[in-house]
Amino acid sequence: MPRTLEGQITMEKTPSYFVTKEAPARISSMSKGTKLIVVVRDPVTRAISDYTQTLSKKPDIPTFESLTFKNRTTGLIDTSWSAIQIGIYAKHLENWLLYFPIGQILFVSGERLISDPAGELGRVQDFLGLKRIITDKHFYFNKTKGFPCLKKAEGSSKPHCLGKTKGRTHPDIDQEVVQRLRDFYRPFNMKFYQMTGQDFGWD
Repeated sequence: MPRTLEGQITMEKTPSYFVTKEAPARISSMSKGTKLIVVVRDPVTRAISDYTQTLSKKPDIPTFESLTFKNRTTGLIDTSWSAIQIGIYAKHLENWLLYFPIGQILFVSGERLISDPAGELGRVQDFLGLKRIITDKHFYFNKTKGFPCLKKAEGSSKPHCLGKTKGRTHPDIDQEVVQRLRDFYRPFNMKFYQMTGQDFGWD
């Protein structure tokens, strides 16, 4: 990490930090005062999105349904599959709480980031101790993508929208499998809501 001068904030983004076992200890040993921001979304949608991204690179992978279960007959979910494991947020958070107090972690709702980007970014700005500069007027909704886009500053080029790897159409997944996953994640989600003091409304 680059050295941060007084009055500066240094930010770094790597999605895999939250699920990497060694990350909390390493970050804590570098700076115990680091503020952490974790963007989470409905773990079922997240798993399907993860699969969709892999499918775009490897079109010959097995179906989502077959990868979800260790045994489809018994309904045993394969928690060793990373697409499933990442969404067990409570388990990952337990590891972080060994090194950081909950007050140093902000949990951002991926759903609200789409429906109310300025509201969620307002929370981020408050958490970082920044003046609320980003507001509703900085966004417009891109119907094609299904995501908000950030308007550029006056006089600059086109707006900033999410790249072509975002907003892909998800494949149709057997609704019975989706329901089985909802049932699987429910207790983990409830625990996560308790740990964070936030109900994300997944289900």
